[in-house]
Amino acid sequence: MVLECKRCLYDSNHPLGLVIDEEGVCSGCRIHEEKNSLDWSQRFKKLKKITNSYKSKTAKYDCIVPVSGGKDSYFIIDMVKNKLGMKPLLVSYNKMFNSKEGIDNIANLRIKFDCDFIQKNVNPSILKKITRKTLYKYGNPYWHCIAGETVFPVQMAVQLKIPLIIWGAHQGLEQVGMFSHTDEVEMTRRYRQDHDLFGIEVNDISDTYDDLDEHDLMNFLYPPFTDIEDIGVRGIYLGNYVRWDPYAQHLQMVKKFNFKGKKLSRTFDCYDYCDSLLYSDLHDLLKYFKHGYSKVTDHVCREIRFHRISRDQGKKIIDFYAQQQPRNIDIFCKWLDINEKALQLILNNHRNKSYWKEVTQNKWIKRKRVLVPTKTPPSLKYPNVALKAHSDNNYTTVGKGVNWPKDVSKQIRKWL
Repeated sequence: MVLECKRCLYDSNHPLGLVIDEEGVCSGCRIHEEKNSLDWSQRFKKLKKITNSYKSKTAKYDCIVPVSGGKDSYFIIDMVKNKLGMKPLLVSYNKMFNSKEGIDNIANLRIKFDCDFIQKNVNPSILKKITRKTLYKYGNPYWHCIAGETVFPVQMAVQLKIPLIIWGAHQGLEQVGMFSHTDEVEMTRRYRQDHDLFGIEVNDISDTYDDLDEHDLMNFLYPPFTDIEDIGVRGIYLGNYVRWDPYAQHLQMVKKFNFKGKKLSRTFDCYDYCDSLLYSDLHDLLKYFKHGYSKVTDHVCREIRFHRISRDQGKKIIDFYAQQQPRNIDIFCKWLDINEKALQLILNNHRNKSYWKEVTQNKWIKRKRVLVPTKTPPSLKYPNVALKAHSDNNYTTVGKGVNWPKDVSKQIRKWL
């Protein structure tokens, strides 16, 4: 029997695993309560004690910080460099599906924080082969992005002998209460495989009779345990020591460092994955087909827990955004050299029959939580009103980046 949380809008079918207690409240909401009960000043002191132990007067870098052109990168570096006084090496995996805003954010980040920066660029032809395989076999066009983002920092830590990696928030903790903040869980190879990659490791990608070989996949191999143990590599999450609030953090970074957002088609959150034309687009549609909910549900549940919107408002927001069509399917098809009709066939093949029913050929209806048709987005105080939803012609693979248009920057600052 599927149970739905009485506070947020997650249910017991959440792919990360979620428990609903006798009062009808999910484990994610229960762990979120810790944000209002823990002594965060004491937890920050504990964080400083950990990071101080890795500071070096002779080494060029004290830690590695994984970054991207979206999400929490600005906040993490500001915390690590300006508040903890660390000397970070910034590392980034090029996902290829970059938006112009994401490229601008990376360029601005390097300038504003004045840190050394290393980016991993894998041969696009190899990434296309991997994407064709993971899309067809697993219904996941984003596998190489998550695999690369989670393994490249560890590879660099081993290669450069930098034992400390500092990540942002733990997804399993934030969404479903997989751990308590006080558990101080750290990044592990096992968590990456089971949850970040949904059990799909490098060895699962290649088959005997396809065009992928071990050389194509070597960029995604996790370093051997012996190397990690010899160097003492560990990955800590700031979210265990800092009261994590992505909405408030993003607004702060817009105001302080000119961080850019992007108006997206399938969610109201214009900052979380503003760097990708695929994640909150086609990838999110596949999430909806496979798991019965979209990224907007994650954003809504987060905002409900922070009491910025009500549960009824959240339902209306989901009803609007979850039925919006991806805006950039044509760009993906062009990049992968695939016909849109063929892509639609693949998408339908990965629909979860527990959530979807084919009533006629290629016409599907949702079995559970049927969306209420609506043409206009619900009223929501969120600073994406200054962002224009422009059409992108291609992915921006690399670029120098540019500054905000003055009129847009002024609008956002005025709102703030």
